[in-house]
Amino acid sequence: MAKFKYIAVDSKGKETQGEIEADSQAVAIARIREQQLYPTKLIPLSEKKVEKKADKTAPRAVPGAARAKAKGSKMSMEIRLPAFLSKVKSKQLMTFTRQLATLIDAGLPLLRGLQIIVRQEKNPLLKRTTQQIADSIESGGTFAEALSSHPRIFNKLYVNMVRAGEIGGVLDTVLMRLAEFMEKAQKIKSKVTGAMVYPVVVLVMALGILLFLMTFIVPKFADIFKDLLEGASLPPLTMVVMKISDALTKQLPYVALGVVVLVVCIRLLAKTSFGRLALDKFKLSMPIFGVLIQKTAISRFSRTLGTLMSSGVPVLQALSIVKETSGNEALGRAIQVVHDSVKEGENMAPPIESTKMFPPMVTGMVEVGEETGKLPEMLMKIADSYDDDVDATVQGLTSVIEPLLIIFLALIVGTIVIALFLPLIEIIKKLGGGG
Repeated sequence: MAKFKYIAVDSKGKETQGEIEADSQAVAIARIREQQLYPTKLIPLSEKKVEKKADKTAPRAVPGAARAKAKGSKMSMEIRLPAFLSKVKSKQLMTFTRQLATLIDAGLPLLRGLQIIVRQEKNPLLKRTTQQIADSIESGGTFAEALSSHPRIFNKLYVNMVRAGEIGGVLDTVLMRLAEFMEKAQKIKSKVTGAMVYPVVVLVMALGILLFLMTFIVPKFADIFKDLLEGASLPPLTMVVMKISDALTKQLPYVALGVVVLVVCIRLLAKTSFGRLALDKFKLSMPIFGVLIQKTAISRFSRTLGTLMSSGVPVLQALSIVKETSGNEALGRAIQVVHDSVKEGENMAPPIESTKMFPPMVTGMVEVGEETGKLPEMLMKIADSYDDDVDATVQGLTSVIEPLLIIFLALIVGTIVIALFLPLIEIIKKLGGGG
């Protein structure tokens, strides 16, 4: 019978250490969990002694071979997948979460469920990551700890909800909530992205047509006018169009370079705290899209906070996670104000109102939720309400933007055409009079 040293946490998160004797590692883990403990590390003490003894008696060639083997395994671990395979899409992660929740709800142990997913997973990165998570759990680690080792795939929201589910014994329920949360977030993102596709295509086409006319067509007309008008002055509108065309034709490389420099400066500015705050405030105050961005941010805040709290995550920890996953620096600072006020013992509604970032309806519903003790449910209702508002806003914006872009394109092209035809009328008159 082997002896193992273990480190484990209880249901309150308190860490304990001890030793246990068992026939195998799996039996040791089972006995530790029978004590209502969750093992985070399991070290076989007898193995250590055997290894030390073997090191003393083994010939020198064996350690060298062992080092070579270890080096080879390390090198194989460092192999990187191609860029197009080294990413897990939100839809793939959502499918993984729902499958695992269904397997656990059906009565399968977590480790068995992960092994089933490994066999059928097609994404190479997610397949390898799931296998590593399964190996970590088999070695005595918790599911949340294994997930936290892969922050590029599983964010803090995911890890903390899983940790709360493990401690509360409701992992299947928490995973199902996570899957639903990701589904609704993906649904909103798809609707907003889909609504913006047509306007962006029209705008790109308009700019392309404008650039073609100004750099290829207008210069040819300028040469024609120069020959036929014989020094006569052009109409003011034609002169303006010609000067713009001349500037674009001769200064196009500099214009392109200026656009690139502007984009790079904005990206560098966005990496600073002040720059992110300024850009996010500008996004929220934009004439057409500001309302949509604000409603989407409030929906995300409410749904994330409600999902965390209903899963058993403490309110202060939940607010910290929501701040980090808000995606908007201005909103993140407002959430930090709420966090600090709640930490001092205040209710959530007054600081939410004081930030001026949330509409009165949100403040009122949060206040009602705190008074009735149903804040998580109220937050989910706020999220559902704002999801409907986002749908309506997207449809409204689409119906407004489409005609505006068509009118914009018609005005630009029409102005260029009129500017080119005005001198032609003068030329025709001159030719007619001369005849």
